[in-house]
Amino acid sequence: MGSMWQEIFIAVGILVGLGLFFATVLAVAYRKLRVYEDPRIDQVEEMLPHANCGACGEPGCRAFAEKLVGAEVSPSKCTVSAPEVIEQIATFLGVSAGEEEKRVARLLCAGGKREAHHLAQYSGALGTCRGEAVVAGGAKACAWGCLGLGDCVDVCDFDALYLNDDGLPTVIPDRCTACGDCVEICPKGLFELMPVSQKLIVQCKSLLEGDLAESKCSVACTACGRCVADSAPGLIEIVDNLAVINYELNELASIASIRRCPTKAIRWVEGAQFANESITQLPLGRVERYDEEYYQ
Repeated sequence: MGSMWQEIFIAVGILVGLGLFFATVLAVAYRKLRVYEDPRIDQVEEMLPHANCGACGEPGCRAFAEKLVGAEVSPSKCTVSAPEVIEQIATFLGVSAGEEEKRVARLLCAGGKREAHHLAQYSGALGTCRGEAVVAGGAKACAWGCLGLGDCVDVCDFDALYLNDDGLPTVIPDRCTACGDCVEICPKGLFELMPVSQKLIVQCKSLLEGDLAESKCSVACTACGRCVADSAPGLIEIVDNLAVINYELNELASIASIRRCPTKAIRWVEGAQFANESITQLPLGRVERYDEEYYQ
């Protein structure tokens, strides 16, 4: 009986000894290997919108908070936060709020249901731009044109996009955070994030020339070169039958560049795109007559 208790005490002693040994090892390892984290990171993260949208260039609000506390970025880089929240973060950290020019998503296509020639009606089960794009590039004659099924609208977490009456995704600048989700989802690569100061925009990506481009869409760039002639030297050039703007010379941009554009492919945009614009339909005989019931 005595030997049994002795064996129990030995076993318990060994377990307690091992527990103390490993606890000591863990305590020493914690003290030697632990990485200090500034407690302000948690506080700053709480002030951020928790959108984790990536508009600031970081993978999430936590990573952005770490950069803020480390004075690597300015609070204004969070385009989702309200101005008063940005000031609150700046005051808390004792730094300048900074100035970050607002960026919005712009659609580089104006060929909606009325302007662009349609070859067929897509009726696939997916009902998405990505689904239509894999079927011979989509139903539009212009291989570069917006398909208008609204993948970008569905993916926007900030309700900053809607399909207008012409079937074009329209960005609401005040709601757009430049998160880039619409840029990534568009199978035609038609969205681009731009500073609001870049008002001169080519709303076309077709690489066809002249009458061939216009036969597929009435607002296509025909590479006529009038915008080049009407602009400051070097501001616009024709590359692969498409007008390309050099935004490094953006301070030289003016509305004069668009005045002689025969198709309105190049536009001067202040605020939302496609606002208060007249519809430019193709002449009869060049495209099918627009049928309202067809698109409902």
